[in-house]
Amino acid sequence: MKGLEGKVALVTGGSSGIGLAAARELGRAGAKVALVGRGRERGEAAAGAEGGGAGGALRAGGHGEARDAA
Repeated sequence: MKGLEGKVALVTGGSSGIGLAAARELGRAGAKVALVGRGRERGEAAAGAEGGGAGGALRAGGHGEARDAA
């Protein structure tokens, strides 16, 4: 995957499994990634594990609270 600079990807289920893998690849391709899941703690941990978010991620908690991770 390449050429996603300037794009934003919304990944549901991004705190684990296939969703987390997809979020990582999208971030590596240059997209800003918003993670959405059921649990805030798991989402924050997933975003934090990516060094503040590969590609400058946005993080969203389980209840829709979104904020810039950068």
